[in-house]
Amino acid sequence: MERQKIIIDTDCGSDDAMAIAMALRDPNYEVIMCTAVAGNVRMKQAAINTLTTLEYANTYYPPVYEGCDEPLTRDWVGAAETHGYDGMGDIGYVPKRLKVSEGNGVLKMLEALDNNPDKSIDIIALGPLTNIAVALRLMPETMKKVRRLVVMGTAGLGTGNVTPLAEFNIWQDAEAAKAVTKFGFDNLIYVGWDACLLDAMLNKDDIQRIRESSELGKMCIDSNCVLLNMNTERFGDKFLDMADPAAMAAALYPECIDKCDKYYCEVDTNDGPSYGAVIVDYYHFSGKKENAYICSRLKADKFKEYIFKTLGVE
Repeated sequence: MERQKIIIDTDCGSDDAMAIAMALRDPNYEVIMCTAVAGNVRMKQAAINTLTTLEYANTYYPPVYEGCDEPLTRDWVGAAETHGYDGMGDIGYVPKRLKVSEGNGVLKMLEALDNNPDKSIDIIALGPLTNIAVALRLMPETMKKVRRLVVMGTAGLGTGNVTPLAEFNIWQDAEAAKAVTKFGFDNLIYVGWDACLLDAMLNKDDIQRIRESSELGKMCIDSNCVLLNMNTERFGDKFLDMADPAAMAAALYPECIDKCDKYYCEVDTNDGPSYGAVIVDYYHFSGKKENAYICSRLKADKFKEYIFKTLGVE
């Protein structure tokens, strides 16, 4: 059976690393490239972290390209308090063998879409949408060839994680998210931060199982040490809210989705306390055509089973 081709666009921090490893180890999919973008860390560090992840996953090695290093209009703001200054817990994870591939990530993404049949490639965006927005501006007709665009972004139907209303990936470059949301993709799916909360969070037993399973599992957990410490204060115990793995699972294993409905959505780019919020017309007050799916809840047992299966956890 021919594998579904995917492009992973990532600001690779510690939860991105787990998500990328999951995709590489799912035999139903082929990651044809990874493109780095500034978000959790600077773009070049995101590329380094992606290469490190490819080495630990130890399956095959798609090219990793560098993309945009700044949001469209605002200054970049990192997430050291969540993922560490290097995005991987400041433990010292670096690639031993792999190098960044030559070429611009945005242009390579467009090239791949042009060189493959219409609606044959999915893009899974784990970071801010800067690269995607630039691609839309450069070659909108080519971007219409995307089969699905699955984004880890938005607060879903809940609250934000960087402001009361905004989720980090959207807030980092709301102008880019606004352009993507308005574009008119056939299948734009936002997996909200709320999808990885409550029972979907990895608990102490889950964390121990993954960590003790292999060197890959150990990397996936240890790189999240800063997030784990933050969550002990935020949630009162050792939990990991794995936002990017939730988005990856929703994209690659839709059987784990519990609630995902289509709404008309707008991204707030006004300079104020609601900057970066995604307004979801839940009750269809506007009468406007739905333009994005919002995945706001996963089946926790199936989500975790998919993590364990793809990471090789017994």
